[in-house]
Amino acid sequence: MVAYWQDAQLVFENYLRRECVTADLENAAVLQFFSDWRRPEAIHAAMPQFGRANLVRVVREFERLGLLLREGSPDAERDAYVEKVWGPWLPAAGMLHFSSRDAEYTAYAKVTRWLRKLAREHPAPPQVKRYRGKPGIELPAPDRQGELAKTLLGRRTWRRFGSGRLALTELATLLWFTWGIQAWIEVPAGRLALKTSPSGGARHPIEVYVLARKVEGLRPGIYHYAADAHRLRLLRAGATSRQIAEYVGGQPWFGGAAAEMLMTAVLPRTLWKYRYAGAYRNMYIDAGHLGQTFCLVAERMGLAPFCTRALAESKIERDLGIDGVAETALYVVGAGLRPPGRWTMGDRRPPVISARGLKYARAMSENGRGMQA
Repeated sequence: MVAYWQDAQLVFENYLRRECVTADLENAAVLQFFSDWRRPEAIHAAMPQFGRANLVRVVREFERLGLLLREGSPDAERDAYVEKVWGPWLPAAGMLHFSSRDAEYTAYAKVTRWLRKLAREHPAPPQVKRYRGKPGIELPAPDRQGELAKTLLGRRTWRRFGSGRLALTELATLLWFTWGIQAWIEVPAGRLALKTSPSGGARHPIEVYVLARKVEGLRPGIYHYAADAHRLRLLRAGATSRQIAEYVGGQPWFGGAAAEMLMTAVLPRTLWKYRYAGAYRNMYIDAGHLGQTFCLVAERMGLAPFCTRALAESKIERDLGIDGVAETALYVVGAGLRPPGRWTMGDRRPPVISARGLKYARAMSENGRGMQA
């Protein structure tokens, strides 16, 4: 629990349950009284000036909001478990992580209308920075030749996919080049894995699970990828377009992907070495490295990749059978085959998604024209 001032009010928040209440310093005294396990009736003798009925009401309300926990209750046990796993990173990283999970995402048409209104009232800041009045130095043109340049320039986030199946060899290539362990090195603290993407302290906290919907030779379902053995293990049968979309905040355009990769972070790997709250950022930086590697590999293979941080964390964690504390959902990437009629940088400008965006996008797909961003 944390307390802070907001709009001239004192706020107490249980960020694990995402419950908060405004209170005065007299109510804060009640919370302070229960800073250790005490029987509720003991507070009457300690604070007779507040009156028994008033104290009973305050204690019950604080318990309802999760600001007071009963010893031995499931909430108290979970609280202790979070303290055990996250201890060095609390409260700073814990508050950010748990209070921002499972966001409710707005329908795309509503977001579009809101963005247009926002742009009229408060124009967006410029996307490049200028230093006026300072001398400039013209640089030579970049070398655009070669496969690396072609791959980098071709990377886009795809939202339309072809109807075919991903080959098992294609999935295997994506997994190995992105998450596979390429080699091991011995250091004084033990053995460390080396991958194609960097990781803070080579701790590599990221695990990946594959939601395989349309992959040749694979039964639809959720698989765990063993990065050391380059093997998949089926955890749960079944995979649908709706499931793919639900995992990424209800974004329907990703439902057509052949496979979705669910990245999680195993916190103890990073916490073992980095015991200050700022190290929480390492996990997201690692996930970003892996996401870009995945997209570049998929682009080089001629596939249609995507990536998104809009997640239904709790649903993903339930389906993966992880606890959301020691291992938590972090990032999602995926891929499918490219649809016919790919839009490229040289073609005319792609249509703007309006309030009728989804209907229009489907019509474009039926006419054989892909979309990307």
